[in-house]
Amino acid sequence: MSTPPVLVVLCASQDDAPPQLAALADRVDLRIATEADLGEALRGARALFLWDFFSSAVRDVWPRCGDLEWIHVAAAGVDTLLFDELRASEVVVTNARGVFDRPIAEYVLAAVLAHAKRLHESAELQRRHEWRHRETRPLRGARAVVVGTGGIGRETAHLLTTAGLDVSVAGSSARTDPELGEVVDSGRLAEHLAGVDYLVNAAPLTDRTRGLIDAEVLTALPPTAHLVNVGRGPTVVEEDLLAALQEGRLDGATLDVFATEPLPPDSPLWDAPGVVVSPHMSGDVVGWRDTLADQFVANARRWLDEEPLENVVDKERGYVPGGGTGPQPG
Repeated sequence: MSTPPVLVVLCASQDDAPPQLAALADRVDLRIATEADLGEALRGARALFLWDFFSSAVRDVWPRCGDLEWIHVAAAGVDTLLFDELRASEVVVTNARGVFDRPIAEYVLAAVLAHAKRLHESAELQRRHEWRHRETRPLRGARAVVVGTGGIGRETAHLLTTAGLDVSVAGSSARTDPELGEVVDSGRLAEHLAGVDYLVNAAPLTDRTRGLIDAEVLTALPPTAHLVNVGRGPTVVEEDLLAALQEGRLDGATLDVFATEPLPPDSPLWDAPGVVVSPHMSGDVVGWRDTLADQFVANARRWLDEEPLENVVDKERGYVPGGGTGPQPG
């Protein structure tokens, strides 16, 4: 009888492992590890499940990962995991593509509706017991640009279109997409923002997108525009965003991600004009952890049965292209 492969699960604590892993117990040597003992747990391991998905500990223990074939990250973004040695290796990386698409798209729609219908202002007026009649903006015919052509960007574009907005999409290159239509080059984003009401960032963090939304982009927006960021914090130059908000060149921003998380208590973003802050929770609907765990177990069964894995990440580009399959573990 062959020895079962070693599967390491990185958790925030020994008690944090999802119960769904019990379904694999008869087929793998299951090791639950924290950052403190990850290096030792990885000796001889062929697969690693990053349940603690924001951890960057793999970089520190990479010399002990010589037997590793596959890493699965329980998140859509893989920027905290990827480093040069991992990119150059034959280790296959998969992610949680698909789990967060609809929830984040709904969050974006809620942010757009809250801005257009002045709901946050209504809440503040209610707190002050102040009755003030105001007019709101219609969604039908409003213009939105969604940055990002992955699953989250696509679902967001679809939902905003259904709500009546005129939606354009920006991606890593200009092209015609069978589902999205004309995609503009995000590297030339400022050229496409005249008259735009909502700029939605759903792009992954890569070398190309870091600092993408800067002073040039924000200046290209009309002062009535609103920014929604559900991608990654470092894709926005926060100093430039603050300047635009404080000078009245932007009508607020809904921010779910930040360059530093948690957002420091002394960050000026907390009190910037028109800013709505949420703690990186736009995709975290009830039951999301169970969905993540079930997704991994299904992919682990494919791995054990030597079937193609789903959601294979292009390690150079930092996201899942096309249908999500690619090089498989040997």
